[in-house]
Amino acid sequence: MTHKRSAGLLLFRRTGEASPPAVEVLLGHMGGPLWSGRDAGGWGIPKGEYEPDETPRDAARREFTEEIGLPPPDGPYLPLGEVRLTSGKLVTIWAVEADLDPALMVPGTFTMEWPPHSGTEQEFPELDRVAWFAPAAAREKLISSQIPFLERLLETLKG
Repeated sequence: MTHKRSAGLLLFRRTGEASPPAVEVLLGHMGGPLWSGRDAGGWGIPKGEYEPDETPRDAARREFTEEIGLPPPDGPYLPLGEVRLTSGKLVTIWAVEADLDPALMVPGTFTMEWPPHSGTEQEFPELDRVAWFAPAAAREKLISSQIPFLERLLETLKG
């Protein structure tokens, strides 16, 4: 059985004068009616699926543009590894330092039948908003399966 694969970019920025400097990460709130009332556990790292003919890093960059509507940042990409979800999907994430203004986001969209069984197709944003979060807040906001990527970033930045 072939499992799906997904890749994404976790943006981070350094804040303050602390040593080491404090950081914030950019997360996106998942769009559509299924996530509209959910805050805790309703945010994620911009990412998406890809096919075998695309490299994970290229997919991560493409998905960033599709979900955020802006080009992916340049700069060193820090590999945060992979996490296999209970569904079997393999998620690969890179971190990159950048300071993006959330107000500039132009989200990509998806179409789904809504309300269910109505026969009506509606379009929704893939992410309905993005925001910067300190690590403690990010842990509360993130989908639980993506928290390991946040922890790996924080460990990498300590070293």
